Amino acid sequence: MYSSMAHQYRPPPWLRSGHLQSVWPSLFRKVSVQEPVSEVLPTADDDELHLDWHRQGSHRLAIISHGLEGHSRRPYVLGLTRALLAKGWDVLAWNFRSCGGVMNRQPRFYHSGATEDLRQVVRHGLAQGYDTAFLSGFSMGGNLTLLYLGEQGERVDSRICGAVAYSVPCDLAGSADMLARPSRKIYMQRFLKDLRVKMDEKSQTFPDLIDVEDFGSIQSFHQFDDRYTAPLHGFRDAADYWAQCSALGRLNDIRVPALMINAADDPFLSRKCFPESPSVLGAHVRLEAPRWGGHVGFVEHGHDGYYWSERRALAFLRGVV
Repeated sequence: MYSSMAHQYRPPPWLRSGHLQSVWPSLFRKVSVQEPVSEVLPTADDDELHLDWHRQGSHRLAIISHGLEGHSRRPYVLGLTRALLAKGWDVLAWNFRSCGGVMNRQPRFYHSGATEDLRQVVRHGLAQGYDTAFLSGFSMGGNLTLLYLGEQGERVDSRICGAVAYSVPCDLAGSADMLARPSRKIYMQRFLKDLRVKMDEKSQTFPDLIDVEDFGSIQSFHQFDDRYTAPLHGFRDAADYWAQCSALGRLNDIRVPALMINAADDPFLSRKCFPESPSVLGAHVRLEAPRWGGHVGFVEHGHDGYYWSERRALAFLRGVV
């Protein structure tokens, strides 16, 4: 359901643009936190996940998942990390396979439904002795977080108190359509530029599996996911991947309080990413759709440096912890 909290976000008039909100933080936001302690977590398939620990001796742990082609030290991750640290939480920010500046060892990399990796990170984090855990994710990481909780359903660890997910492309097919529009070309080109670097590197290691010839002809996620994501991760094609890995159909299986915040002016999200029906959201998921915010924006110029998204997360936690 929608919440009145969304109406409390009112950015300066010059920031009331979804496109400007989407690029502003990456260009201009700087967030300072103490250098984290890094850890390499081995996986069962002879790969590894790279983790950033921000510890201060708390009994409560927040686990943060970044977005597509992001990493654990992006400003949006560090902004939420700083806010949570100030409220007494330890924070574990993790990197998807191939992200964070280290290429993973397997042909596969990451995708929107790689819940087995998030599941391992959650288990590893809770094994350190925490009695409370909170999950948060941005964009792809938001979809991953909600999909994970939906898959867990009634089996969810009782120590997980809730989750907040921002700018969630919970309808992956619709979001791919949105990013294929000519008006979104600048975003698509940026993603493909970063992905090409990774696929070039992987093709050198696995030349029989990964072919980057004519990569320049790829103009959309329809083409990229058909050619790379789907076959490398066991899906029939892009449509099968999107159908299986969209969190939208699993929201009503979530059994902990979960807040999904999608700005109405987000240039990445389709209409289906704003579900209103209780039968879709279920009893535990709340949707908030601020009028402004763009994609992982929610910029605010407060004296403490917090963005509205971080204040909203802290307010949500006050209600569930």
